[in-house]
Amino acid sequence: MKGSEFKGQLSDVDLRMLRIFRAVVESGGFSAAEVELNISRAAISIAMADLEVRMGFKLCQRGRSGFSLTDEGRQVYEFTLQLLTSLEEFKTQVNSLHAHLKGELNIGITDNLVTMPRMHITHALSHLKKIGPDVNINIRMSPPNEIELAVLDGRLHVGMVPHHRALAGLNYLPLYDETSYLYCSNEHPLFQSANVSIEQLANWDAVVPAYAQSAEIKRHYQVLNGTATATDREGVAFLIMTGAYIGFLPEHFAARWVSEKRMRALTPEDLHYITPFAAISRKGARPNLVLETYLDTLGRIQSEATLKVSKRLSLNKQIGI
Repeated sequence: MKGSEFKGQLSDVDLRMLRIFRAVVESGGFSAAEVELNISRAAISIAMADLEVRMGFKLCQRGRSGFSLTDEGRQVYEFTLQLLTSLEEFKTQVNSLHAHLKGELNIGITDNLVTMPRMHITHALSHLKKIGPDVNINIRMSPPNEIELAVLDGRLHVGMVPHHRALAGLNYLPLYDETSYLYCSNEHPLFQSANVSIEQLANWDAVVPAYAQSAEIKRHYQVLNGTATATDREGVAFLIMTGAYIGFLPEHFAARWVSEKRMRALTPEDLHYITPFAAISRKGARPNLVLETYLDTLGRIQSEATLKVSKRLSLNKQIGI
């Protein structure tokens, strides 16, 4: 029997075969190992044959006389125990690093995301604090362009910003989409108007953002009579609540006033836009276990949320909704 030499390298397939080999030896044969491994005897037999080819010699005798190890098989079994024990110790030691996270997470967040129902940022921070109670979390609320610059120069580890453009020095992790509508307050003359045309909107003062927007979003502001500006969404809300202005706000941010009947959306079918949000981190940054743990958690939460939405849409399609 001639096998391919290991040459100091082990693949995942090799480790799987060695784990099967260990189970066979400790169970006393192929049949008894079926229950332990929860795979068929035929699959065990194939794995053992492949392992013997890989090793280049027989590991065991099986037949009517029963199961027994060859001399080489006994030595490989001892080596296997040492290898698998070392792997488990390695996993335990790495996990202990995660269990004792220390350091800081400096995070920049665009204003007014705390009311977003999909609380990916919050849930990931909660998980980080649970596994790293000694981690110091520092949050800075800033406009998107300031967050981008702070991440690029290392003052911030991670930022949450609208994804209007991609900068070469940043990594982007998509988070979710935010929908914005045009609102007026209950003090505004349009609040009681049943039908408001887009053409009529140009007759009323509007507040427009003084921060960067994509070209697609800017088109929604071209129909407005922009006579005031605000550097953040809270400033937009302040001016809308005066009753003198109309303006765009994220749906989740305006929800509190809408529920209190202090705001209403104007022509929501036609005037709305979607803003994608992403987590940004600097490319080539020095390894940071706290940051990596947070981003891994954020990515997992985002993936799980996407999967849930996909399943719900698939189910709705099946039942004709």
